[in-house]
Amino acid sequence: MLVSVAGCTTTATQQQEQAAEPDAGRATDTPNDDLAPAPVKEIPQEQGNLPREPPFIYDPEDRRDPFVSPFEKVKEERGPRPSGIAGMSVDDLDLTGIVTTPDRGGVAYVTGSDGRGYLLRVGEGIYRARIIAIDAEAGTITFREQVDDPRSIKPYRDRELRLGPGAAD
Repeated sequence: MLVSVAGCTTTATQQQEQAAEPDAGRATDTPNDDLAPAPVKEIPQEQGNLPREPPFIYDPEDRRDPFVSPFEKVKEERGPRPSGIAGMSVDDLDLTGIVTTPDRGGVAYVTGSDGRGYLLRVGEGIYRARIIAIDAEAGTITFREQVDDPRSIKPYRDRELRLGPGAAD
């Protein structure tokens, strides 16, 4: 009984070793063309020094570039303000008086942020705005101010200055 048990364990151990090494019983001398890896092709030296393609350039064709923020474009376009009345915004002005003349219509007298007085007529412009109306009876001048908000439907808004200091709407 002892002999047969020892023989069984020896056979079981040999079977486990053969299962762990499946190629141990096969001959490796015969080549198998189906499993052979493809030969590696070497790149000639001439192809390694080829010029690269130019980088991709987006052509908007009168459309907004989707890769650039619309707010960045607004910052680039503004630039520095000019000096004098041409560099003042509607918020920098105070309407001091309105004079009407029979031949030229209304003339607005405004005080700028620099403390100086300026005479403005319809059609004249200041920084990012233009005068579209002067009403002497109501005591107002109306500016059409350019707006750079890409969410806005209109690229402008109308603003009024009334007689008196700091009365901008």
